[in-house]
Amino acid sequence: MPEQIIRKYQPQDRISVRDIAWNTALMGKSALAFFEDKEVFSDILTLYFTDYEPESCFVAESEDQVVGYLLGSKNVNLMGKKTLGLGVRVLLKIILRGTLFNKKNMQFAFRLIVSIFKGEFNDPRLAKDYPATLHINLREGWRDAGLGSKLISSYLEYLSRLGVKGVYLATMSDQASVFFSKQGFGLMHQAKRSYFRHILGKDINVYIYGKKLLGTAPCGDSP
Repeated sequence: MPEQIIRKYQPQDRISVRDIAWNTALMGKSALAFFEDKEVFSDILTLYFTDYEPESCFVAESEDQVVGYLLGSKNVNLMGKKTLGLGVRVLLKIILRGTLFNKKNMQFAFRLIVSIFKGEFNDPRLAKDYPATLHINLREGWRDAGLGSKLISSYLEYLSRLGVKGVYLATMSDQASVFFSKQGFGLMHQAKRSYFRHILGKDINVYIYGKKLLGTAPCGDSP
């Protein structure tokens, strides 16, 4: 098997990370099933991490190709504050690109808004005990090769060095739920969401997992 490297994210990885995010957005499959603007959707998934907190991100590389990533934030409260300005930036891009004039995009946006108003995003507030979060994905063909575990391990070591006391994440994949359990994450909340029902023919399960960490240094906003 080719050599596999886990390393910190670099600016030149941005295109690869966005490509992986787009092609794995629907439980490992392409976002094209429900959205038709790769640029905007990649912004929504990755822009904060790559442009505002790149120091908390890692990539998996094989033969000089980025085959997976872990995008993280060590402080979700700070992330939330910065995301307000980021939202304006993305909204402007949506307007200029005419993203919502596309029927498929409008359908998804409408169903997402309905889901929000139905209270399907009323997840428990975990930032006090679990101030960090993560988002992880691997290219198809590179899953079940141990790279996910290595990415998680590198990120947890990074958080522990900073003294971060806990990390949580959300996934809508049953297979990923098994993976995170094996990594020592505990299930903290489970809920159903309906915004993919028109594609999958059913509601999706969303699982929130958390893990307490033993930090070795005071936690701060900077690494």
